[in-house]
Amino acid sequence: MYIKLLQQLIATPSLSRQESTTADILEQFLRERGLAPNRHLNNVWLKARNWVEGRPVILLNSHHDTVKAAAGYTRDPHAPDIEDGKLYGLGSNDAGGALVSLVATFVELENDASLGCNLILAATAEEEISGPNGIAAVLPLLGKVDAAIVGEPTLLDFAVAERGLVVLDGLATGESGHAARKEGTNALYLALDAIQAIRGHVFTRPSSLLDPTHATVTVLNSGTQHNVVPDRAAFLVDLRVNEQYTNEEAVEELQVICPTATLTPRSLRLQSSRISADHALVRAGRVVRPESVLYGSPTLSDQALMPFPTLKLGPGDSARSHTADEFIYVREIEEAIALYPKLLREAYPA
Repeated sequence: MYIKLLQQLIATPSLSRQESTTADILEQFLRERGLAPNRHLNNVWLKARNWVEGRPVILLNSHHDTVKAAAGYTRDPHAPDIEDGKLYGLGSNDAGGALVSLVATFVELENDASLGCNLILAATAEEEISGPNGIAAVLPLLGKVDAAIVGEPTLLDFAVAERGLVVLDGLATGESGHAARKEGTNALYLALDAIQAIRGHVFTRPSSLLDPTHATVTVLNSGTQHNVVPDRAAFLVDLRVNEQYTNEEAVEELQVICPTATLTPRSLRLQSSRISADHALVRAGRVVRPESVLYGSPTLSDQALMPFPTLKLGPGDSARSHTADEFIYVREIEEAIALYPKLLREAYPA
């Protein structure tokens, strides 16, 4: 049933901002099972019927949008064929397998009085672009949430931390002049001083789960002609933040070492995330799947937009995401459909 649902989703194009039809499919699937999902933009969400005030509220979230098909596809990206145990198609691995597994989990548990938490299911849009009309638009509608399982391909290992991202616009301002007379203040040189400082900077808060916070200058633009000293030099910085920093703290640390330029973040919303090793979900994970690895994820997900503890967990392999001839093993989905309920029952017994 849930494999067929995933096949239906794969067969339906759902690029970010164009997910209305897959939202229709998910909404109809849930209604056919006697549930009453809510729809907000291209997001489908609902609360469990077995809702008991005072219990922890756990969000089950994954996304139904996809990136564009890679140029190297040798198959139809929307043909959900199963061959040798592999289900092929765009969005199969990222993150359709996790999504349908969480849908299955919600359907199984949402009216079960033996579960000691309240469940919310949210199948959301625009994850691939961290857009404003995805999970960010849904969270204000959900009320208080205590923790979330975010469905992404992790090989069913437990991603307990995730890096944040900030893109910074760097600007050095000088004074124009004639190059032959050595006039003016060269903004390009000021920018290079700042870039050199960024290149040599070592952030001081190590992480046992993620690589160190680091910044990389990726674009530099300055000057108009050979004989004019440039009065402006603009550059871009890609800043990857581990869970020991907030984005604001990391930006401030960079600005201190760059007195010759101003650094302006385009957005601070994609924060790093972390869940404690003592959290009920993590403790339960060690019990129900002791072979799983606890690790820090280098890739972004909707975790970055959630202001509460989140555990990234799902079937599939992140290395297959966004690749040509994307696939997921059917057995991986079956394992996830079995694992998620065990995890929740262990973490939140009635």
